[in-house]
Order: sequence, then structure tokens, then C-alpha cells
Amino acid sequence: MGTYLNPGKKAFEKAVNSDIYIDKTEMIRYLNSVINTKQQYVSVSRPRRFGKTMAADMICAYYDRDADSRDLFSDRLLAKSNPFKTETKEILWDKYLGGFDVIRLTMTKFFKRKKSVSEALGDMQRLVIRDLKKAYPDVDYFDDEDLIQTIDDVYTDSDRQIVIVIDEWDAVFRESKDDKDGQTEYLDFLRDLLKDNEHIALAYMTGILPIKKYGKHSALNMFDEYSMMNPMQMAPYTGFLTSEVEELTVKYGRDLESIKDWYDGYKVSDIIPPDPDHEILRETGKSPEGKKYDLYSPLSVVKSVMTGRISNYWNKTETYEALAEYIRKDYDGLKDAVALLMDGGKLKIDTSSYQNDMTSFTCRDDVLSLLIHLGYLGFDDETSEVFIPNKEILDEFRTSTKSDEWIPTFKSFELSVELLKATWNEDAEKVAEIIEKMHDKADNRTYNDEAALSYAIRMAYYSAQKYYTIIPETDSGKGYADLICIPSPKFADKPALVVELKYNKDANGAVAQIRNRDYPERLEHYKGNILLIGINYEKDLPNTDPKFKHHSCVIEKACN
Repeated sequence: MGTYLNPGKKAFEKAVNSDIYIDKTEMIRYLNSVINTKQQYVSVSRPRRFGKTMAADMICAYYDRDADSRDLFSDRLLAKSNPFKTETKEILWDKYLGGFDVIRLTMTKFFKRKKSVSEALGDMQRLVIRDLKKAYPDVDYFDDEDLIQTIDDVYTDSDRQIVIVIDEWDAVFRESKDDKDGQTEYLDFLRDLLKDNEHIALAYMTGILPIKKYGKHSALNMFDEYSMMNPMQMAPYTGFLTSEVEELTVKYGRDLESIKDWYDGYKVSDIIPPDPDHEILRETGKSPEGKKYDLYSPLSVVKSVMTGRISNYWNKTETYEALAEYIRKDYDGLKDAVALLMDGGKLKIDTSSYQNDMTSFTCRDDVLSLLIHLGYLGFDDETSEVFIPNKEILDEFRTSTKSDEWIPTFKSFELSVELLKATWNEDAEKVAEIIEKMHDKADNRTYNDEAALSYAIRMAYYSAQKYYTIIPETDSGKGYADLICIPSPKFADKPALVVELKYNKDANGAVAQIRNRDYPERLEHYKGNILLIGINYEKDLPNTDPKFKHHSCVIEKACN
């Protein structure tokens, strides 16, 4: 047994022997199914405190040929579950038990000492090679400092395969955020070490970030990625499941609902492996949908169950500055988005441009995508919406937004909430008054024309995203409505809103214009519960009182 080669089972034994241990050994059933296949490259990204290291310890203990781990796994769920079945094979739980040499690397050990990437990779290679030479002293080694060549020397000679487990694989992107050349060198090294290497039966990487998109290096493209956005088969092994937490609360006499409010809320979906004999597929011709899971933050649940106290345990392992640093980057109204999320809203985002690092941000959605991977936001993969998952994380947001720079953002959001309530109450005078205030706070460019006014009104109704799907400039068949708000299923009792804007004209005319149009089909369901809102902005007239009000509003209920 070495430090890096065949590290043994002691680390996993400590987890199993702990007062609280949640059995995730069934993960190995899936890993066994991809051994020596095109899917043998597995990258799992999770937030801090979500069990990454324990999973890596478990994998090492299972595959390590020197660990003698049968007794350790024979009483686990892995051994009790049915054999893993695919279209072409059936895999018993112990088929690969103790079947390989294991190389275990924890990258933070090499990159946290402020060394260059080249120095860190050099140190890592020499240390692993030292273990290999101790285990295989009779091999004719070509280069004592080249790990790739040394692995080829050893395993060509021994006719064995290895499992490589890389924990904190993304350390270089967190410790050397701005070293682009070093990051490229690191990705090149991993690709050369792992890709098309016949000596490797399984490569398992875990970290906080998914694999970095980096030009031609965007792919360590042999890896399948199992992230917080798309965990696939790894979904039930990402955090604690509701059933697992229920067992703990019964055992320790804790209140499940309180723990749920504070530490639950991450929602993920898995996928069902291809199976031509599946009953649903045979009957409908469609593959069955995967299961959906609510996930709890593991460390926080363990702390709460052990101490009996509901508290914010997140900030015991990471300071609030980590969150504050990102949400103060006010890309495309990011601060307004944060205010909406803190009010319990959800926000649809586009994650496609995110580069899977901690510095390359071009828009608001890039930052929000990072926060999903860091665990500060939940993500609904069906709707592409982000949300604050629980009270513990909300507490982190509150702490991170206490500085004076957030005061204008929250004041504007409070006005937006007040505006929405006044709209529901059909208080046209109040709506005009609030829009006047919010328009005064807006940039001068929002005063130029009707299109600019439309932008200002959409920003004024920002808080409505909590209750509505907001559709600007909707074709109604006879022109365009400037803003339509369709209630989300959760708030189906709210009225649909149709907003028409005028510039130097008349609010009554705006409502009349709405009435003269055909409603979009999507509003047919809401007839009888539709509010028509006409808003006019009138520029200063010559010789008018300085207190002249620029905005007027008319609100009417649509006829059935």
C-alpha cells in the first residue's frame, strides 16, 4: 500500500464507522457497468460538503487490489441490490472488487502551495512514480520523471490495468484563477495521461466545477459529465435523499420539517439506462422518464442531527465573501436578479455560454451558472430556472448583501413589489405614482421614445417574475401588446396582465387599443381574470408646473 498507489480502505472505513453514515455504495454498480467501455471516463461535479471525498475514498477501497475490502462492502447496499443489468451483460456486485491497481490523486495537495502549474505537476509525477517503483522494482523504467511513460512501462510489463481517481480535479482553476497558460498545460497533461490509454480501466474525477471549456481544450471530450445541472445516473448519490434524512430524523428524534426547510431544495433528475425490454418502452415506444430527487446538503444535515440545533452550518466551512464576490458583479441586472431570488422567485437562465471556470463571465447568466455549481442556487433542468434552495442558503445571501451598495437595489425591488400589488388592486393612480418614481431612478435613455419607455416598464415590473411568465411585445393578431404576464401554474389564481404603453398620447387610448385586438391564444384560459393596463408617458410641456406628473394609468378588467 502506498500514498498514491493503492491507498487502501482506511479512509472509507472511517466514514463507515462514523456515527452517521449514509450508504452510497450503489454508485459502484454504475461505475462497474462502464469499466473498459467508451463511458469509462466519469467526471462528477458537486458543491463543497456534498460528499466528494467520501465517494473517492469508497471507490478506492472497492477497486484497490491490496485493500481486502470484501467484508467492508458485503453488508452494504451494493451487495444487497440486484446485479446491474444492461442490454448485453449482467454484472455481479463483486465482479471488480479488488480488481485493479488504484492511483489516487487529490489535486489540492499539489496546487495550494502557490507553486506554478509546471512545478506542481512535476512534484505530483515524481511522488506517484516513487510509489510505482516501490511496488514494481524490477521494471525497466525509461524516465523517472514522466508519469505517462512510467505507467506504460509498468502496466505493459505486468499486464494489469489501473483505476485512476482524481479528487478536486479543478483545484488549478480555483487556486490559479488567472493563470490561463498553466490551466492549458494542466488540461493537456490530463488528456495525455488519460485519453486512449489502454492501461486505464476507469478514470473517475470529482470537483466543484465541470470540465473547463477552453478553445480546442474544451474537451477532455472523452469524459461524461455528471453535474449539479445534469447529474444523470449519479443523481441519487449527489447529496442526501429525503428517505435517507427521514431515517436519520427518526433515529435521532429530530424535526424533519425544520431540517427540510433549512437544508433541502436541490432538485435533480436521473436517467434510466437503455433497456429494450422495459415495459413502458414496449407498450408506448417511448423510454421511461428518470426519477426526480430532492437533495439535502449533507454536512449541514449531519451537523444538525448530531447537535440537535437548526443553524447555518454552511458558513462554518466557507465565508460569506465567497458569495458576495460574485453577486456584486452587476452584469445585465444581476443584482436585480438576486433581489428577485431572495424574494422567493425563480429565474429562467441560459447556461450555454458559461465557461466552467471562476473568472470568464460575460453576462448575468454566467455568474448564476457558477452559483449552481457552488451550491448557492438550485436548478430545475426541466424549466432551466434557478432558485435559492433553502433557508440556510438564503441566510448566506442575506449576509452577503448587507453592504450599502445593495440599498438602491432592494429599494427598487420593494417599489416593484408595491407596483405589482397596486396593479392587482386596480389602483391606477398608485401605479402611475410608483412608475413615476421608478422612471426617475432610471437612465435618461428611457425617456427618448416608446421603445425606451417599454424597457423602463419591464424593469418596473421585474418582481412579477416570481408569479408570472413575462412576455414582452407579444403578437396579438392585430399588432403587439407591449407586455403580457401569464400566471405560473403555482399562482394560477393571479390575473393575467396585458400592458400597453403610449408615448405623448393617452392611457385610455392604450386600453381601447388592447380591447380592439384579438387576444393571443395563450390568454384564452384566463378570460374573466385579465387586467388591461394602459400607461402613458408625456414629456414636459412648455410652461408646465415643475410638479407636473409625466405618467398616467388606466386599469380595467377585460370583458368575458
